[in-house]
Amino acid sequence: MQVNRDNFASSFDVSRETIERLDEYEALLKKWNPVINLISRNTLDDIWQRHFADSAQLYLHIGDNPKTWLDFGSGAGFPGLVAATIAKQKNPKLTFTLVESDQRKAAFLMTVSNALDLGAKVIAERIEALPAQNADIISARAVAPLDKLLSWTAPHAHKTSVLLFPKGNSYESELTAARKHWHIGEEIIPSVTDSNAVILRIEEFERVVY
Repeated sequence: MQVNRDNFASSFDVSRETIERLDEYEALLKKWNPVINLISRNTLDDIWQRHFADSAQLYLHIGDNPKTWLDFGSGAGFPGLVAATIAKQKNPKLTFTLVESDQRKAAFLMTVSNALDLGAKVIAERIEALPAQNADIISARAVAPLDKLLSWTAPHAHKTSVLLFPKGNSYESELTAARKHWHIGEEIIPSVTDSNAVILRIEEFERVVY
């Protein structure tokens, strides 16, 4: 699916106000990017497809009425801040915690959250140092292999948490490697923005005990 600003609202059933918030997000991203290299310059002209739509599709798979969303390695805010922008309209009680160890990127995340009135909490710490969050949704985009992600996730999940991990065409090998250490119940969802990518939606995972 090709998504741009003109068809984003119909593609994800969002309001004009949400589009206007994403416009402001795009402007801030382009303003900050030359200074702290948030995204590749090659994707600056394709932000709505490569970053906004790619992040927004995760919101379609969150399940019923989650209350807390934890995003690891948020970087430029994908998927966490895009999901928070959509939730501002669709589920304003859903709270977001974004974890980003790079202080400059964390400052960018807070700037966008404040400008868009999203109320996201930004934690400028390494994931390993994070206190237990007990999150309903946990996401991470292009942060680490699945095995590592599950190790990071385990302290912050509960029995009904939903994990949403976008992955490229290496997802099968990542699943194979992760299964050496984890029992995993996953749903493999084709990406709507990239035919070579998927979303791993995981509701059940448990460390293998030998």
